Amino acid sequence: MSRKAIIVGGGLGGLSCAIGLATAGFDVTVLEKEKTLGGKLKRVEASGYRFDRGPSTITMLHAFRRVFERAGRRMEDYIQTYELEPRTRNLFADGTKVDLSRDRGWMQQQIAAYSPEDAARYPAFLEEARRIYGLADGRFLNRLMLSMREKADPALLRDFMRVRPNTTLRTLLARYFSHPYTLAMFGRYATYVGASPLQAPAIFAMLAHVEADLGIYGVYGGTYQLVESMARLARELGVHILTDAEVLSIKVRSGRAYGVETTEGAIEADEVICNGDLLTTARLVPDRLRKRPAAERLDRYEPSLSGFVLLAGVRQRYESLLHHTVFFPERLESEFEDIFTRRVAPEDPALYICNSGYSEADTAPEGGSSLFILANAPYLSEAWNWKEQRENYANKLIVMLDRRGISGLNKAEVLQTYTPSDLQRDTYAHRGAIYGISSNSMRQTFFRPGNRDREIDGLWYVGGTAHPGGGTPLVTMSGQLVAERIASLKGGDASSRIRAGSVE
Repeated sequence: MSRKAIIVGGGLGGLSCAIGLATAGFDVTVLEKEKTLGGKLKRVEASGYRFDRGPSTITMLHAFRRVFERAGRRMEDYIQTYELEPRTRNLFADGTKVDLSRDRGWMQQQIAAYSPEDAARYPAFLEEARRIYGLADGRFLNRLMLSMREKADPALLRDFMRVRPNTTLRTLLARYFSHPYTLAMFGRYATYVGASPLQAPAIFAMLAHVEADLGIYGVYGGTYQLVESMARLARELGVHILTDAEVLSIKVRSGRAYGVETTEGAIEADEVICNGDLLTTARLVPDRLRKRPAAERLDRYEPSLSGFVLLAGVRQRYESLLHHTVFFPERLESEFEDIFTRRVAPEDPALYICNSGYSEADTAPEGGSSLFILANAPYLSEAWNWKEQRENYANKLIVMLDRRGISGLNKAEVLQTYTPSDLQRDTYAHRGAIYGISSNSMRQTFFRPGNRDREIDGLWYVGGTAHPGGGTPLVTMSGQLVAERIASLKGGDASSRIRAGSVE
């Protein structure tokens, strides 16, 4: 008889895990409380405009391809992708423009327009980013570290020190660059993991290599196609997917999880995997909050930053926008003081725009644009009330963009806002944080909550809060890693169906 697994949450991590376990012979059920799958990634359609609300920058394409290949399928039979070149446009307040490109020579020419010294050092920085990525990919990202034996691996410890764990990203960048524009442009990678460049460890410099060298990609039909393609594969493998089915509690007996209680009734299983914010889903365990040590372990983590989103459907085109464009403010990096210290929406934020119509004309009516606009925002606290400030802040961003040449948003045919409060309501993200916990320290970057519960056998975690971290590729990898580990522990047919060498 097949062993049974329940996955709580149908985001990319949960779907990835479901596919891995089904491939290994498990009877898998995915339970999603919303009407649609995807977690923080949703498709929004209104008045002929189509948006992806959530992740829009796709990198590390191999992480997604691996999900299909380990199930014996070709990703290209499910989704079609395209590489973006240039990758991202960076626009500064004085009109300076730098288009991120795989072409190092062109990058140097663009940077030299404002800092010949920084341009000269760019190749050396990119080589440093490539070196750090190689160490991270080889030692940290593709393995779980559940036991002390795994964590004390001498090779792991050696390479851990080589990624400069005690050096901040800003400090590393300052060894190569001195101009504020270059520091801000590459410091922004900290926000990809919900952190500040002034506090996040230097390991995130690897994202310069990930984007410039490995590439940024689009998905035909929108990023939500990733969700739909993985759900299709999961169903082909026999996974049962139930939406509108909220998990109310995880059932535990004699120190082992044996199922869940849902709005549709009780379901039993041999393994329970939570795909969601660990700081929220861990509280599904009865009486956990009454145990002070367990509750304190969860509460001591600093949440990541969140985001305020505008979806604007406008009947005009914007020649200054690429698929991905970032507008940097005059007061560079002041937003991180607002977000992490004052915990208020930034007075002068960097603004990211995904203009998907740059690559796919059918995302909007003829002559129109579907714009996903994001400003980094603080996690929820008493310092800022989104119910009171939603409209005012939206208008503030519209005025800011108008001054930068993105006009007409006040006449948009579609204009929707999405706040950290909405994110918490829809996904149970702890304090509305996008990435679970921040990476603002060595501890929260390298010693994240484990993928296996410390106290309850058969209870596992995948997603941005757990190892290896936040962002769509890493979340997808976490699902695969947990599936492989569960299968390897059971022996027999299950472990033999996992490709040799993929289990630590």
